[in-house]
Amino acid sequence: MSEPATDSAKERADSAAVKPQSVTAGAGMLPALALVVALCAAGITAFQWYQGRGTDNALRLEVAQRLADMAARDVAATARADRAAAALREAEIKIGVLEAKLSESQGQQIALEALYQELSRGRDEWVFAEIEQSVLLASQQLQLAGNVRAALIGLENAEARLQHLDQPRYNILRRALQRDLEKLKILPLADIYGTAARIDDAIARIDRLPLAMDARVRPEAVTAETATDLPAWERLLREAWRELRQLVRVQRTGDEDLALLPPEQAFFLRENIKLRLVAARVALLSREARSFQADLRAAAAALERHFDMNDAAVAATAAALRKLQAAQVEVAVPDLAETLDALRRLRPLRSKAPG
Repeated sequence: MSEPATDSAKERADSAAVKPQSVTAGAGMLPALALVVALCAAGITAFQWYQGRGTDNALRLEVAQRLADMAARDVAATARADRAAAALREAEIKIGVLEAKLSESQGQQIALEALYQELSRGRDEWVFAEIEQSVLLASQQLQLAGNVRAALIGLENAEARLQHLDQPRYNILRRALQRDLEKLKILPLADIYGTAARIDDAIARIDRLPLAMDARVRPEAVTAETATDLPAWERLLREAWRELRQLVRVQRTGDEDLALLPPEQAFFLRENIKLRLVAARVALLSREARSFQADLRAAAAALERHFDMNDAAVAATAAALRKLQAAQVEVAVPDLAETLDALRRLRPLRSKAPG
């Protein structure tokens, strides 16, 4: 056991002798290592500085390019904004004009709608007013002028409008109209205007009709001397004698009661006959049968007494006057009391009816 212990003691002594030598060698290598590390660090720093400088330049160029692009875009955006602002102002003006027109159109539409509603509500009222006017005019034609034909036209027009309305509340009026129409249709129609036209034709012909004295007292035919071989004094004597013979004429007419009238009296005769015919026309329009026939008889008598009845125009005029004396003048026309009463009863119903 003593041998191993001796060996371990030796080993510890050897290691103790070696340690100072290794420590001395390590202390000599530290400065060199530090220098290498410093150089490496400096190199790395220089490399990083160089690389960073290039990156910074590139970054600056990129930033400058981007700023330039942004400035160009800003200019373009400003131009677009100006155009958009101008377009917006123009649009606002147009919108204002359109709003004004829209407001005006809406106002007109409202007015038209109100007018249409008013017309729609009053359509029946207008039609009924026209019916009432037609009936009143027909009644006036009957009572004032005795014109049955005009009254028939007015009542038939009112009946057609009532049929177009087709409302039950007007049935009473329709029945009254139909009864009055039946009364008028069975009446004889007096051709007042045709008779008046024939009287006017006779008045126009009076001035052209020949008088009886003009037809029977005819001048003698005077034959002109055609001889040119007579002396001048003899021709002059012949002309003087011929003119002298024309101053006085005696001739037998054959009628003892023939009235010979001077020219001015002939004028008054024609005017008197025309006045008689005008009076007959007035009596015709006034429905005065006695005056009408008396004036026609007086005109016909004067025509037959003083005018040439052998003339065709005189004979035709006298025949027309005799025929006119038989014309229908007075007609007992009924009144439209039933229809007018139905109209009066419908007035309060129309005022209460909804529009």
